[in-house]
Amino acid sequence: MTIRVVLADDHDLFRSGFRAAVETQPDLECVADVGDGRSAVEAVTRLVPDVAVLDVRMPAMDGLEAAETLLAQGVRTRIILLTTYDDDTYLHRGLQAGVSGFCLKGMPTVELLAAIRVAARGDALIDPSVTRRLAQRFAAGLGSAHLGRRPPPPALSTLTAREHEVLLQVGRGLSNAEIATACFIGEQTVKTHVSHVLTKLALRDRVQAVVLVHELGLLDD
Repeated sequence: MTIRVVLADDHDLFRSGFRAAVETQPDLECVADVGDGRSAVEAVTRLVPDVAVLDVRMPAMDGLEAAETLLAQGVRTRIILLTTYDDDTYLHRGLQAGVSGFCLKGMPTVELLAAIRVAARGDALIDPSVTRRLAQRFAAGLGSAHLGRRPPPPALSTLTAREHEVLLQVGRGLSNAEIATACFIGEQTVKTHVSHVLTKLALRDRVQAVVLVHELGLLDD
């Protein structure tokens, strides 16, 4: 099954290069590439691709506002935001809006292509360095104005000790491989625990798990 993709970036060279990379993949198809947020909203609404890759910083309407607009409309398209190291102020809104991933714009093309496949499967991907910076902002008290505290959901008490530990590691921005090392368990076991955590807490994906950890202040102790 071919994954249909919309690309949005105001840098023509990057956009054309990334489109060319997408079109070399037998399982990916770029159905549109545009240079601003308003055009991205129009293209995604009209074409309903499987995945939209939106640069955060674009003219007319930035990628975050475009993502918020599309997700508020209830589109089934999974959205990946391309960010840079100085885009921390956008992370909170993106997480709350329900984007499916944050990828660093400078990451290797092969990893961006892999992120598209991850999002298309219904999973979420946040570059670990992005999540770690988010966690650091919360530790410094810089994120509370964006993601307020809330009472823990009753389902939190249904997690096993290991599942709770894995949830905290997800909130710290660790990858499955890093969690496996930290918890002295296999990577496949980590995947199983993450799946159980998402199911028990009725979370759509890993992104929502990160939001929950910080909303509850689980890393403050």
